[in-house]
Amino acid sequence: MSGIDPSTSPNQQARPRRRRGARAALLAIPLAAGILGAIVIPTLAGTGGHTAGPDSLTCQGEGVDPTAKVRYRTETFIRAPLSTVWKLQTDVASWPSWQQPVSSAERLDPDSFRKHSQFRWTTPVPPTPANPATALVITSTVQQLQRDKCIRWTGPAIGEGLQIDGVHVWNFTEVDGGVLVRTEETHTGPQVDANVPLATDHLGQGLEAWLTALKTTAESGQYRPTDNT
Repeated sequence: MSGIDPSTSPNQQARPRRRRGARAALLAIPLAAGILGAIVIPTLAGTGGHTAGPDSLTCQGEGVDPTAKVRYRTETFIRAPLSTVWKLQTDVASWPSWQQPVSSAERLDPDSFRKHSQFRWTTPVPPTPANPATALVITSTVQQLQRDKCIRWTGPAIGEGLQIDGVHVWNFTEVDGGVLVRTEETHTGPQVDANVPLATDHLGQGLEAWLTALKTTAESGQYRPTDNT
């Protein structure tokens, strides 16, 4: 792709530097309004992420939940081969090795990562004055997949006093010098719907950190597959 800074995507050249140190993991942060009511979270307005619009991401024609109030979309440029980025993202068993908040991850079927593949992963939720520490268990099902192009998965995340239904879309585009990775996700559930701005901010922090970890790991050149991708 001509005319882009090889360290950024075309849409990122005029954007502020992505927040590093944001709390990672797609569903790792307790979103219940009762838990978070007393916590002040910095806004993600300066990260370049945004809520979904008419041009929401899709995979084989299917996108995020159009009725969801909690939604977030973002992207990053990764200076690595598309094959590396794809294998890293779809090698679910390797997630705990490069995403610190993912405490466990397992495939629930023996086949290669494809449509209908299922996987379960967990992440800890720290205690608060309102709730005890718990583990959030996420069971995801791949609904659409086009190899080296896109993935769409859905599934519930369940913890003590917390349940979220998520829809997550990933797009991968090979460009000069690397890969442009775009992602968009929606959440629904009584706890997140009770405080949409806060839930959206937490979702955004998780997605920004996921992309940062994916970029760092893919660009390190040290990834070794652990799963049948």
